[in-house]
Amino acid sequence: MADPSKLFGEWQACLMKGVDCDSWGLLVEAVEEYQKLSRQVMYEVGHSSTLTNKQKQTLNKIAACLELRAQTLQKPQDREGISLDELKRLESSLISLQNNAACEFPVDFSINPLMTQRLNIQRGNFEIDLEGDEIDGQQVRDDSDEDEDEKTSRAESRLQDLRVSHASIKPAGTLLPRIPPEAGKTNLTIRIDKLGLKDSFTYLDPFLVVLVKDKTGIDVTRSQDTPVSTEREDPYILFGVNVEIQKPLENLPPGSAIFFEFKHYKLKKRAISTKCYAFLEMDEMKPGPLVIELYKKPPDYRRKKLSLLTNKTLYLHLHLTLQRS
Repeated sequence: MADPSKLFGEWQACLMKGVDCDSWGLLVEAVEEYQKLSRQVMYEVGHSSTLTNKQKQTLNKIAACLELRAQTLQKPQDREGISLDELKRLESSLISLQNNAACEFPVDFSINPLMTQRLNIQRGNFEIDLEGDEIDGQQVRDDSDEDEDEKTSRAESRLQDLRVSHASIKPAGTLLPRIPPEAGKTNLTIRIDKLGLKDSFTYLDPFLVVLVKDKTGIDVTRSQDTPVSTEREDPYILFGVNVEIQKPLENLPPGSAIFFEFKHYKLKKRAISTKCYAFLEMDEMKPGPLVIELYKKPPDYRRKKLSLLTNKTLYLHLHLTLQRS
């Protein structure tokens, strides 16, 4: 992760941006800011190796408060929620984290039933425990007061959620081995280094699907999934994997292209979603580093109607190796 102190400062600014929108009555904008910040916080809690357990506990509670405030704004008829004044108090927690100072959490969870319900929040492949330190199943909260039936029921519920969430995600990917060399033919290895996206750390279980298509959009080879990326260097999602194209370049039909579809898991829909895609045409298949542009979904395999994802300098970074026998 980025420098924790710097990150806490950025989160403080994001929090106050949401609070300002909330204060001005810009509820849609406020909800977006709160939910975005909550995702960012939860991602770092689930993936950072530099945060202490105490910091994770505090950040877990901050994320829960943000979610609850967003829920309150979306359902104003609900009497139980979190007020704007309570949310403003979170700034003091972020300041304390930034200064590495001890601070009692400023919002009392015990008096609010909705807050209590948020003490266990699951986010895809990591689980947040607001009362303990459970991240990726490494540690568990103190459940000594539960009887065996309650423990079993809770464990089965968690396991079922994870099964549903990841039924179609293959963390290790489905990359294929290098094909045997053929005399006079050229094999292509594509190293996928990184992909640049705004808010890169908010994507859950991101991976790329690599497809080889002819000019009409028909598959030329089997598709391959990269392993799920677990590393970020804002604004990049890091992959660092080699993809072996399963046919020599000379055997690809004229007008073929290699497509890279960026996919991630959407918790609310419990489904895999395509965010954007890129493609590599035959005349670009030359040895060395290469950056290619990102396009808005859905993928247009015939490359007739293309729309750039962004005007920012965010690309898919590749390195091509050609082996001629």
